[in-house]
Amino acid sequence: MAEVMYGPMQLLVIVFDDPDFHGQIRRELESVMEKGLIRLIDLVFLWKDVDGNVASLEATQLDEEERMRFGAVVGGIMGFGAGGEAGALEGMEAGALAAARENYGITDEDIMEITEAIPENSAAGLLIIEHLWAKKLKQAIGDAGGVLVTQGMITPELLALVGAELAEAVEAADKKEQEPAAATA
Repeated sequence: MAEVMYGPMQLLVIVFDDPDFHGQIRRELESVMEKGLIRLIDLVFLWKDVDGNVASLEATQLDEEERMRFGAVVGGIMGFGAGGEAGALEGMEAGALAAARENYGITDEDIMEITEAIPENSAAGLLIIEHLWAKKLKQAIGDAGGVLVTQGMITPELLALVGAELAEAVEAADKKEQEPAAATA
């Protein structure tokens, strides 16, 4: 059997104050999935109304065989990290069992925690997506002997925040540099 290669996975947790949904998120998600850029591993949306009543929506692009395989792979990797080869076997079994219960990433406990944490008249979305566009890049890096050490997402908002902090630090350093010159004059 050929080894199945997955693209990088990403967990997104999104909170919506006073949600006003009109299908715009669903349409954009469908668009990037149809283009083959991402695959939806797991999605849970939770809405809490003004009275605290909760409604939810769950979705995935995995069929039953993929859910079992994905659950076994993820469980095996986590088990190996926790307990070596013996842990990998236990993790594979636990992962396949969780997938059989249609729990392939976001657990019932995760859902309960988020449901309790969000205030009335708000919503939350949890998505696990696979970046399909990166599979060939991942393979090329591995073929060249590269190993991913760390990764993270940098948003424009984060860059703006870092830029503002950098500007403040430069300004403070400039002031400090000018102080001794003014004191000796």
